[in-house]
Amino acid sequence: MSQEQHPREGTAVYLCNCGTNIAERLDTDEVRRRIEQHPGVRYVRTIEFACSEPAQEEISREIAERGPARCVFAACSPREHEETFRRVTRQGGLNPYLMQLTNVREHVAWVTEDRDRATDKATGLVRAALERVARQAPLDEVKVDAASAALVIGAGPSGMKAALQLAEAGRKVTLVERTGALGGMPVLFEEVFPGMECGPCLVEPLMAEVLHGPHAANIELLTLAEVTRVKGFHGNFLVEVRQAPRFVTDACLGCGECSAACPVSEPDPVNLGRGERRAMSFPFAGSLPHVPRLLEHLCVRFTRGEECRACEAACPMPGVVDLGDGPRTIERKVGAIVLAVGADLYDSGRLPALGHGRVPEVVDALEFERLCSATGPGEGRLLTRAGQPPRSVAIVHCVGSLDERHCAYCSGVCCGYAFKFNHIIRHKVPGARVVHLYKQLSLAGRDEHRLFDEARASDGVELHRYQDIDEITVTAGAADDGQGAIRVSYPREGAPTTEAFDMVVLCPAMVPRGSSAALGTMVDVRTGTDGFYRELHSRIDAARSPVKGVYLAGTCQAPMDIQRSVNMAAASVGYILSSLVEGRQLEVPPIAAAVEDERCSGCRTCMTVCPYRAITFDEQRMKASVSRLLCMGCGTCVAGCPSGALRGDHFTNDAILAEIAGALS
Repeated sequence: MSQEQHPREGTAVYLCNCGTNIAERLDTDEVRRRIEQHPGVRYVRTIEFACSEPAQEEISREIAERGPARCVFAACSPREHEETFRRVTRQGGLNPYLMQLTNVREHVAWVTEDRDRATDKATGLVRAALERVARQAPLDEVKVDAASAALVIGAGPSGMKAALQLAEAGRKVTLVERTGALGGMPVLFEEVFPGMECGPCLVEPLMAEVLHGPHAANIELLTLAEVTRVKGFHGNFLVEVRQAPRFVTDACLGCGECSAACPVSEPDPVNLGRGERRAMSFPFAGSLPHVPRLLEHLCVRFTRGEECRACEAACPMPGVVDLGDGPRTIERKVGAIVLAVGADLYDSGRLPALGHGRVPEVVDALEFERLCSATGPGEGRLLTRAGQPPRSVAIVHCVGSLDERHCAYCSGVCCGYAFKFNHIIRHKVPGARVVHLYKQLSLAGRDEHRLFDEARASDGVELHRYQDIDEITVTAGAADDGQGAIRVSYPREGAPTTEAFDMVVLCPAMVPRGSSAALGTMVDVRTGTDGFYRELHSRIDAARSPVKGVYLAGTCQAPMDIQRSVNMAAASVGYILSSLVEGRQLEVPPIAAAVEDERCSGCRTCMTVCPYRAITFDEQRMKASVSRLLCMGCGTCVAGCPSGALRGDHFTNDAILAEIAGALS
């Protein structure tokens, strides 16, 4: 019969057996018999696999032919198949928001041992769904235009890779970097494990492509910049970026005349205070873009109010040094955001017994990288502060790692770079003695064992295991005893021993960058207990955050090496290109909040609790209003409104209370 002969009325109920997942643990036939007696039920059917393609086609056809006014599916979790059954309902000619999915697999079958109790619980959940769906109203999805441009935050290897791939696909990209240079940490490394490639050489092609490649016109690079505000949703984010002044324009040739003329300097923090940097200086030797920056905390114009223009006078290009420069606020509309802000090293000073910051010649991993670098204080030679090559070096693994008091996890890359250090030391100081003190060794991968095998086979290289970092203490040695500048006490073959070393290298855990939490709050991406960003799913959706349109790349989400970081960036780009297609509109879910004006008192409580900044206030009417495009239907404002002026579509009080009553009946 045609649909006209069967006016839409009553509720259809589909009970999924899910093979044996549900049917083995509860009696779906008994549930069917009980539910058939429920008021308003048009018909009840048991389906073997409701999510299968044949079943979907059969159900859609039946909904069209038999004409129920509403549908209930008793199956698995809404996260897994709510959209599936909405699509089935829509194909049957019924508004998809007149469908209710109740989870009898995870909530009943998988957690209830007793079959009779499971049957009772499932019956209660279906009754609850029937009462709720009877009070649901049809909703229509809104289609909106979407921006295809993207924002990438962080210009390390993963951020640059994401920006470049998006640009190659013809997308406009705003690449925001908080420092004055591209490349992140690896650009400061002498060599990169396991292949021992030159760090700057590894990332330089990426930097060159971003700055001057054939697709560079699609990339807007904002250095010395930070994101300060994010509004909107997938496809329509409005981002505010604050950019600090450089006091040098983009027309700079990078000749360095301005830096040479600057009269004030300070110890260079990039090179461990060995050497000086001027108030007008490049971030580091070989930095890209190769443009200097005026350091306001050092320049006498700002610290003493003096009218110094030495840098401006020395510049051969008139107008390039702009001493009147100031901060800028930039707004960009983008469709997607990639978080690629990188990570830091754990502060070794939080383990005072290891002597970092207190005992000379105790350095952490990044400081050791600079000591070895061709652009570092030793110009490629590994030297102590006394200017001598170290004849003995202790490398302490797992500093802060695998320790509940510090970082409970293993960073996974520290052992790799520790044995890279071993290789560098033995190459730069032939015959040097190297002692590795480790808690665990983690060297998974195809090539990662090579440097470890090299160390283990070398004369003069020792490996000793400790159980607790407290077993190791580092103190300053006597300056004139000729035995080495440092005394290290550590367990050796079960007994404590103390030996002299010329240098100690600490390998700390990789930890989230300090600004990660604040940035995460801006985009509503939460961090885990370890401080790293949470993924949508750590195994099958690791490049996506729980917020649609916000993606993760690199070490902001977990400790990882360069290879994995870049691969995560590529995955993020794939999601963006597949979801934001030129000319295609995005469908905005219609589940949103609405203000009932007659109840609104103008207290603005809703504005303070809305995480999506979707609520504005009309000063003339003294009423709040909700943007349906920005609202994500979370219901926070509905719960927070003291006068009950906000209503949540699809989650009305009437429907929720009826659902509770149905479950308890």
